[in-house]
Amino acid sequence: MSENTIEVSDDTFEAKVLQATTPVLVDFWAEWCAPCRQVAPFLDQLAVEYKGKLVVAKINIDNNPSTPGRFGIRGIPTMIIFKNGKVGATKIGALPKTKLYDWVNENLA
Repeated sequence: MSENTIEVSDDTFEAKVLQATTPVLVDFWAEWCAPCRQVAPFLDQLAVEYKGKLVVAKINIDNNPSTPGRFGIRGIPTMIIFKNGKVGATKIGALPKTKLYDWVNENLA
């Protein structure tokens, strides 16, 4: 976890993600997941570069089993952009930095 991303849990998901006024990209991840670790630095950079336009949040699926089940998470990393409390876009699997940025830009427009 970095200082640029926020950590959410089953208990805080509603307040920090679904009630957020800014779009939130949620990264569903786990410590043992190599592709999750691969994409983490890109998400951190995204959080810095898009500050004020997008919040980047991370939820550890091992510690928070309820929320992934609620959104049908079957593989990780899964990234979901939430806008106004609703799922705006979903991407499953690690992405190269340019593809991640392209996906975010498409879905923030």
